[in-house]
This record gives sequence, C-alpha cells and structure tokens, in this order.
Amino acid sequence: MSSLFKHFLSSYPHVSAFYRSAPQYRNQISIVGGKKAGSDLNTYKLFLEQCFNLLRDGGQCGIVIPSGIYTDLGAKQLRTMLFEQTQVTGLFGIENRRMVFENVDCRFKFVVLTFAKGGRTQRFPAAFMRHDVAELEHFPARGSIDISVDLVKRLSPDSLSVMEFKNDFDVRIAEKMLRFPLLGEEVDGRWKVKFTAEFHMTNDSHLFKNAPGKGRLPLYEGKMIWHFDHRFAEPRYWVDEKEGRAALLGRTRDTGQKLDYQACRLGFRAVASNTNERSLVSSVVPADVFCGNSLLVSKDQTPAGGELFCATAVINSFVIDAMLRNKVTTNINMFFIYQLPVPRLTAKDAAFAPIVQRAARLICTTPEFDDLAREVGLKSHKAGATEPAERARLRAELDGLIAHLYGLTEEEFAYILTTFPLVAQDVKDAALAAYRDVEKGRIR
Repeated sequence: MSSLFKHFLSSYPHVSAFYRSAPQYRNQISIVGGKKAGSDLNTYKLFLEQCFNLLRDGGQCGIVIPSGIYTDLGAKQLRTMLFEQTQVTGLFGIENRRMVFENVDCRFKFVVLTFAKGGRTQRFPAAFMRHDVAELEHFPARGSIDISVDLVKRLSPDSLSVMEFKNDFDVRIAEKMLRFPLLGEEVDGRWKVKFTAEFHMTNDSHLFKNAPGKGRLPLYEGKMIWHFDHRFAEPRYWVDEKEGRAALLGRTRDTGQKLDYQACRLGFRAVASNTNERSLVSSVVPADVFCGNSLLVSKDQTPAGGELFCATAVINSFVIDAMLRNKVTTNINMFFIYQLPVPRLTAKDAAFAPIVQRAARLICTTPEFDDLAREVGLKSHKAGATEPAERARLRAELDGLIAHLYGLTEEEFAYILTTFPLVAQDVKDAALAAYRDVEKGRIR
C-alpha cells in the first residue's frame, strides 16, 4: 500500500468526526423510536443539507439525489428540516430503467427534489416510479399527486417516510386504512404485538448444527414459511435446546421459566422485495422452535389464541401487502410493520370469528397446533384445510372479508389486486369474487 493511499485513508476518521460535530450538519443523524438510525455518513445527505445552508430565505434549490431521501430511516431528520423549514415544490421520482445514468443499476431510484427555503410545507406535488425524464417538462401540472404532510405524519409518525403513491386511489385507500391504529401503537383493552430477531445467522452460527439430534430443536428461517404455511421448506439447522436457552437468557439464571420459543408465534419474512410476487409473507410458527433473524417473530407470547390467527390473516392480506409495497423496496424490518394500520379485533367484534375460523383452518394442519386449534373451537389439526383448492378458497374469502373490514369499495379492492402483477390472475379473480360474495351476504 503506497504512503499516499495510507495518508488518504487516515484522513477519513477526521473527516467523519467533523461532519458529525459541525453545526451546519446537525440534521445528518436521525432519532427514530428513541434510537439513532442511519448514523453512517452519506454524501447525498451532506450535499442536501449544505444546499439548504447556502440558500437565503426565499432562495430555491433543485437537486438530483437517491430516493432514500423520502424513505430511509436515516434521512428522517432531513425530512423534518424540509417539511418545517422549507416549502417543498416537487418530488419527482425516477427509476433508472432507461439508463438515464450510465453504469448505475437499472432498478436504482433517484428523485428530483425542489424546494424554497423558509416557511413550512403543508402539501407538495409528487410522482414516483417514473421512467421518462421528459415528463419533467410537464411536472407538476400533469401526472403529479398532491400529498399532504399531515398524511405523511399519520402514516409514518416516527420516521416521516413518504409512501410511493402512484395515483389518487393510493391516497384514498391510505386515508381509509388510517381509521385503524398503527400496529406499533398501544390500544387499551386490545391485543398488541412486538417482534424480535431471535438468533443472528452469522453472529450465532456457532450454535447451529447441521443435523437433528437428541435435545435439538429446528431453526426456522424466513424461507421456510409462506402465507399460513409453516412447512414451506425444510430446516437447514438445529440448535441444542440447552445452549439456545443459555444464549437467550444471557446472564439471567435458568429456573425453567417459559421462554418465547416454547409458544406458538407470529412470524414474517424479513427478506423481501416490492417487485416479488408478494412482499409481506407471514405465518404462525409452532412451539419449540428457534428462529433466525430472517424470520422476525412475536415475543412476550402475545397475541395468543384467536387473536394470533386474526393478526396473521390481516397481515397476510392483499390490502396490507399493497400498503407495505409503497413503503419498502427490499428488506422489511420491524419498524415498517409497526407502521401498518391493523384492526385490533377481539371476540367482541362481529368480524372476528369469520376471520379466525378461516385462518385457523389454514394454519392448524399438523399436530403441533392441536392445542391452539382447540382454543378456537376446532377439534384438532385434522379439521385443518390441506387440499390446495380448499386452501385457495379460504384465502380468497379472507381477502374479501378483510377488504370489507377496511371499508374499501369494489373498485378500490380491484385496483389493489392490479398492483400484484406476478400473482396468478385466477387468484386475484377469486379474491374479487369473494369480496362480492361478502357484500351479498354469501360469506359470513
């Protein structure tokens, strides 16, 4: 390594320390949920804040930067700056499909951001996932969506992330869904759910065995589940139960106390994409299994019983998945799940039983779920649905019931189904037909 290159590298810690402490870059570090988010320095974030600093009041800026400015948790403080100290005049998102920028991946997304310093932003025009730069000539007069900052705050109160609304349908549907609390909110008298990553696939790999054995429990990963299906793939690893308990308890003494892994849990895949067939994939995993961090699971043994089935059904719906796809691009973390509006139905609600009964029959297909099945009135796992045609019918009926639960019109639900181009048309047709049957009282 040359001395010049060594000198170049040695300057990085000093440069980093400057940007982290300089007053003009106070908006580089975001606090989300009481914790620092995206604390790594990013050039586009530095450039944006310096552009703001260089403007006089009333001065205007136009800048081309990565789309992370309106989605990433680490850019939350910059979004606060833009909403509270500027008037955002345009947010034009473009995907690099036509190689506007050479030698950059065609899936990479940029945004042309324009704002004037001073005042506050109440509403701003936006367009997302565009491919043709020529559209900028007519933006925002044509092809833009009017987004209110109030809606952004209600959808993402902690992060202020902006959803990639494609049209007014998306905005109207989001407004309807927001009549229900976000999953991360505490609601008196209603169930709650908190997720955790149990074992890290790299840091905890010393615990993983390549074959089953006495005293070993399977390690579940995200790719092992599908909607309402805990047996989508076979396990690759097993963990000695005593070693696993010791790792989970840390310095806490093991007195035989019941831990989360000993109960059935709601889990969802952490690795996904908004270009996949489906983005949000969830199921209930049986008791006595450990989970890797690609499968985030509920903790504190809540929700339980019928509420566990209800939560899984809502999270697996096309309605919720469509909203999530407007928020994320690749990986799904707990924070995004907590920002989804989810009805906290209980046995007191009329919509509860029809959803729970169908979800239970989809989930309880093996002896591990017998106790859980009996809690909701099924005799055993033998009452579960295993035939593909029957499972498809039950899933379609759940989607129809949940679309009605959110108060969507047939036109709005039909639109949501069009946003899943890789889902088989007969599956979408069945969901829409079930929606109509619910409306006519044929499904209860």
